[in-house]
Amino acid sequence: MRRLIVPLLLILLFAPYAHAETYRITGRATFADNTPVTLDYVYVQCIPGDFACYQFRGTESITDVYGDFAITLDVTEDDDDLDILLNLRGENFTHTINLDAYRNSTNGQLIQNLQLQQNPPPSGVFFGFGCFIVLFTLVFVSVLMRTGRRLSTREGRMEFMGMKRAKMLECPTCKQMVAQHEMVMHLIVEHDMEAFEAGEMVGKVMRRTWSEEE
Repeated sequence: MRRLIVPLLLILLFAPYAHAETYRITGRATFADNTPVTLDYVYVQCIPGDFACYQFRGTESITDVYGDFAITLDVTEDDDDLDILLNLRGENFTHTINLDAYRNSTNGQLIQNLQLQQNPPPSGVFFGFGCFIVLFTLVFVSVLMRTGRRLSTREGRMEFMGMKRAKMLECPTCKQMVAQHEMVMHLIVEHDMEAFEAGEMVGKVMRRTWSEEE
């Protein structure tokens, strides 16, 4: 008796799966302008309240570079004429499981193409190129405006021609502002200093300005 119970239990346990068969849905996913939907997920959803469909919910497939996809389901006779939803980028497409059509298909698959109502998103390459153009334009305009402001002054025009304004130093004796390259001559002529003494004094003044700049 025990020898008969174990096989009967195994038969009852695996009976629902004995008649299961593979059901394959293939197709091509495209946007509204017929460009392929590449590397995006197509997955099964169910009509709310349709509990018979829940066993297939979440089954998914990713499209290739041409937009082709393939979803494989394990179905039984009870699933014949069952409506499932194929979801792609938020849009649903109804597919009715048709076992007779599947069994009579020559290549063992049912074809259902999915065409979205939405257009493809902007290309990242063109978006990046557009940002580069905008940034380049802003920088160019900024440089152009700064150059224009500099050229509107006499000093700016002189600098543009390579003539930079001489640095002015304060004479340690008379406190008068004198050009750096004329300071030694100023001390010799105006204050009757020796050349060596004038040069040493100018060096001290220049070292003081360097320390202030640092």
